Amino acid sequence: MVDPRKKTLRQPIQRSWLRLRLGKAYYAARRYFFWHFSNIRWAEKRTKEWLPCVQTSHATPLFRKLWGEDLILQENKAVNLKLASAQLDGVVLWPGETLSYWRLIGKPSRRKGYREGMVLFLGHVGSDVGGGLCQLSNFIFWMTLHTPLTVVERYRHSHDVFPDVNRTQPFGSGATCAYPHRDLMIRNDTGQPFQLCLRVDETYLRGEWRSMMPPDRRYEIVERDAGMDQAAWGGYVRHNALYRRVFDRSDSLLEEQFLFENDAIMMYSPLLPGTDTAQSHG
Repeated sequence: MVDPRKKTLRQPIQRSWLRLRLGKAYYAARRYFFWHFSNIRWAEKRTKEWLPCVQTSHATPLFRKLWGEDLILQENKAVNLKLASAQLDGVVLWPGETLSYWRLIGKPSRRKGYREGMVLFLGHVGSDVGGGLCQLSNFIFWMTLHTPLTVVERYRHSHDVFPDVNRTQPFGSGATCAYPHRDLMIRNDTGQPFQLCLRVDETYLRGEWRSMMPPDRRYEIVERDAGMDQAAWGGYVRHNALYRRVFDRSDSLLEEQFLFENDAIMMYSPLLPGTDTAQSHG
């Protein structure tokens, strides 16, 4: 087992508009080349017929009480989630195949019906077409941690933007996304097909990973070494490590696996009055 070690984050670097644009174009070109010329077997086919067994399921609210967030952006986010979920719903991940989040969804655009939603960029809140789709990548990543599927690419959030408000998941258990280079990729190393099922109703994003056979393992995500420290440059850094506990059908603990550690620059003071840093969120 790998022992997590706390890392010291450097002070945020301010890059020019031109450098940001050139960097994005470079990494986008690399991603397109990778999608088209790698030897990876990509998951592509979707079916409306559900596989019989639920491996894991989850639901997360569409609307949240976040400080200063425009309600219109949340309503637009719900529209964006419906459009993106429709491109992923029913996709079957056969043994040996890899699911690419952005390869299946495609580039969000106004022509496709996507709207301006909230986005987080370098710790700042803004808006952009297709904003809010990180909720979907977070959602799929969290469900996948509760299956035997393998996450082969995932990007953590580099900034902790909002204080904890009714958390139901450990800090750092999400997966940020940015088209096309910050992707979420999941590979099926098992001997049976898995199917991703998603739906968006009036209040919740809901989903399941389904399979041909019932699960023979249960997974539990636990947090270790949680803390908030002041960095040398004056800001605060939040850190923790996440582990996965694996149980068999009789609920006996089989093993505890180290998943990853998180270090994020805090965009608010941890000393805010009334802030309960011990809560967890979804």
